[in-house]
Amino acid sequence: MALGARYFCGIAFLSVILIYKWRRRHLSAHDTIEDFLQGHNNLMPIRYTYSQIKKCTKGFNDKLGEGGFGAVYKGKLRSGLLVAVKILSNSKASDDQDFINEVGTIGRIHHVGIVRLVGFCVEGSKRALVYEFMPNGSLDKYIFQEKIGGEVGTTTLSCEKIYEISCKVACGIEYLHRGCDMQILHFDIKPNNILLDAKFNPKISDFGLAKLCATDHSIVTMTAARGTLGYMAPELFYQNIGGVSYKADVYSFGMLLLEMAGKRHNVNPFVDESSQIYFPSWIYDQISKGKEIEMDHATNNEKELIKKMIIVAMWCIQMKPTERPSMQKVIEMLEGDLEVLVIPPKPLICPQEPPFEDQELDLTSPI
Repeated sequence: MALGARYFCGIAFLSVILIYKWRRRHLSAHDTIEDFLQGHNNLMPIRYTYSQIKKCTKGFNDKLGEGGFGAVYKGKLRSGLLVAVKILSNSKASDDQDFINEVGTIGRIHHVGIVRLVGFCVEGSKRALVYEFMPNGSLDKYIFQEKIGGEVGTTTLSCEKIYEISCKVACGIEYLHRGCDMQILHFDIKPNNILLDAKFNPKISDFGLAKLCATDHSIVTMTAARGTLGYMAPELFYQNIGGVSYKADVYSFGMLLLEMAGKRHNVNPFVDESSQIYFPSWIYDQISKGKEIEMDHATNNEKELIKKMIIVAMWCIQMKPTERPSMQKVIEMLEGDLEVLVIPPKPLICPQEPPFEDQELDLTSPI
């Protein structure tokens, strides 16, 4: 009897300790966010209550999508503005830092090529981000022809439109690097994070991994690699290649540009590794040998645009950061004549795998 009482007392005591630690952890995270918001009271986004968030989404009735961060719902503000509301799951401590990164970076800029953060919500453990609604979703739906999770991607955009989108995305990244008081490094440029408005104008989204740095500092300190495998610059894995800088975004843009040009994943995660061909390596060999790019029903102008995108992409994904162009130079090459472009040396490119010994990578899945 006494043994049983001791057992139940022990369980109760342990439960109290766990609840106490849980409350302290969440209160500490809440205080961190509140301290940040009080120290940045000049932020443009509006702070909403959770009841307002629930009301504008009609009780979270229209789900647009879901990922590791949580779910996204369509909403409508009292002004009539349509919005996309991201409800953060807050399942790990780093989510609060991602929230601060998002509000602290995208909340201070307003640019035609950057998705607008309308507002946010912090209430207890609840976190929400309110963005302008982008009716045509993300770019990945329009550039991938191979099967993705059993479904074939939509490919309704012309070569001219894809080229136009690539130029506008480049301008958006260049603005982040040079157009703000602080340089903003995105660290997660990929098709899923390029959203399209009603006229298929692209806007860069998802600044959860972004990092602010002074415009006169070219190298940033990183405690762990961040980004999505397949788009991450090699210096994020291997320090002997060079320091981490804005050139990491240039590399990611290059990988994005190749996928836009080829309308396929650089590495298809749904096929057997032993049978897949790494697209960047294959397409470089085709271009460098002067072979014609095979495209169904493509005009000569379309073929030239795609070839231009591929050559520029190959410059962007050079192994050493110092050998990659700035985004300003990328824009010049994309908008210039194909005849003046020089084919770069073949990048030392292969499907990316993190170093075996590195256990501190902050990675997200490619899809």
